[in-house]
Amino acid sequence: MNISFEEFKKTELRVGKVKNVEEVEGLDKLYKLEIDLGETKSRTILAGVKEFFQPYELLGKNVVVVSNLEPKEVRGVSSEGMLLAAEVDGRPILIVPEEEVKPGTNVR
Repeated sequence: MNISFEEFKKTELRVGKVKNVEEVEGLDKLYKLEIDLGETKSRTILAGVKEFFQPYELLGKNVVVVSNLEPKEVRGVSSEGMLLAAEVDGRPILIVPEEEVKPGTNVR
C-alpha cells in the first residue's frame, strides 16, 4: 500500500535517548522504555525487543522513534510512540544515529 508524500510528512521521527528500561509483569516480549525526546517530561514507549536485548544494552542509547503516534494502552501501560528497528533474520536491529545527537532532534 502506497501513501502520498503529504501523508508521510505527518510522521514525526525524532531521536530519543533511553533513560530507563523496565520489565512489565505479563508482557513477555515488551520492555517499558522511558525515552528523553528533549521535552519537559520523558515519554513511555513499549518496545518488543525484550528477547533480544538486555536492559543495559539499551540504557543510554540514542534511538529513532515515531513520536506522534496516538498513545496505545497495553496491560495498563500507555505507549506514547514507536521505537524503529530493521528486522534481520527475525532479530530487531535498532535504527540509531551514527553520531551523538541531542534528544528531540528531527529525523528527515
